[in-house]
Amino acid sequence: MSEPKLPSLRTVIVEDEPIAMLQMKSMLQGCPTIEIVGEARNGKQALDVIQDVQPDLVFLDIQMPVLTGFEVLKALQGDTLPLIVFTTAYEEYAVQAFDLHAVDYLLKPFSEERLNKALARVMERWQLAEEDQKGTLLQAVEFILNKGEGPSVSAGAEPKLAIKESGEVLLIPQTEIDWVDAAGDYMCIHSKGQTHIQRCTMKQLLEKLDSRRFCRIHRSTVVNVDRITKVIPHTKGESFLMLDCGEKLKVSRNCREAIQQFLAS
Repeated sequence: MSEPKLPSLRTVIVEDEPIAMLQMKSMLQGCPTIEIVGEARNGKQALDVIQDVQPDLVFLDIQMPVLTGFEVLKALQGDTLPLIVFTTAYEEYAVQAFDLHAVDYLLKPFSEERLNKALARVMERWQLAEEDQKGTLLQAVEFILNKGEGPSVSAGAEPKLAIKESGEVLLIPQTEIDWVDAAGDYMCIHSKGQTHIQRCTMKQLLEKLDSRRFCRIHRSTVVNVDRITKVIPHTKGESFLMLDCGEKLKVSRNCREAIQQFLAS
């Protein structure tokens, strides 16, 4: 299996010293995860460039003409700020830099090894932000699907389950789900011959599923009752369900009454 391709972060360099600017560009140009999309020589230029190109990452010098790096960051407007790595020759600014939630603080002159450590922190922060963003998107999709009212089904509407998969949100009609089984902290959702993985608890999943269609038949198994074609009695009060997809599921003794009520309704 090939490793996932790392993103290329659109990067702006803000540096008032020409030699330091050339050194920074030289170090970054060989990095496959960095795409330099702008540069600035002072704080005013930095604001204009950052607002114009909307970068993912900014290497921001602190001591500059017109505006300092701190003043630039405070002046930036918008819901999503770029990741910031401060650069400076003055060690005393470190605490203030991290108070402003900088990813890292590079003390000049810094080595390529130290820069690579900063880039590793940048990628880690970027990936965390991406996960948060996906989680927010998934919550928004689920809210829209359920209209903020849980898994109840509106007239004429077919409920769907939102699943994060390969960086996207997959919407699966609940009528197409055959059964679900738990594997630790993950739910395996079986639909039309495919298995989709969702990280959540069984309780959380049940809250999203249509309670008029899905029944828990085991502590780790939920079935779509519309998929049941046959009930096969077994010993000690247990039984098996045959589904129209050919799957055979065990019904625990504790869940026997629940499935009987479903099938009788």
